[in-house]
Amino acid sequence: MAVNHRCNEQIRISPVRVIDENNEQLGVMPTDEAMSRARSAGMDLVEIAPTERPPVCRIMDYGKFKYGQKRRKQKSREQKLKEIRLHPDIGDHDRNIKLNQAVGFIEKGDKVQFTMIFRGRERFHQNLGFEMFNSIVEGLGERAKVERPPRSEGRRLIMVIAPAKKTATGSGASKEAGPA
Repeated sequence: MAVNHRCNEQIRISPVRVIDENNEQLGVMPTDEAMSRARSAGMDLVEIAPTERPPVCRIMDYGKFKYGQKRRKQKSREQKLKEIRLHPDIGDHDRNIKLNQAVGFIEKGDKVQFTMIFRGRERFHQNLGFEMFNSIVEGLGERAKVERPPRSEGRRLIMVIAPAKKTATGSGASKEAGPA
């Protein structure tokens, strides 16, 4: 749903309906006049409704507008938490399929919550769940980090995994100061 807005000289249709930076309608005017008003305000003329007749353009700071759109997209993207449910007696192949699902979620940038549900006598063998979670963490390797280590909540064992950061921190912090 990426919308490319035409800006300044890219707007070729005249006349256009203009809205200023304070959301006040300035009316219908030739494109050249609207461009001169935008430049005098130190802003850009951006086409926001190209299908309308005449097209609607807004006087705004286009760089700030694009930055705000990018931030909103990132913010909505980072809120996803996927859950994968397991049982302690799951087979190796089934566990590998669940692990591959988790890898897919992590590569998309989502967090993954592993939930192991214990039934009946299985509750007395929660150490098997901790061992399985450790093998899952080893299977994910460098792609992910444990955000919340395994902990028991009633008859469930829960662990949250988050994607590992792709960029390394700067190496400038390791510089040593000379002796004082």
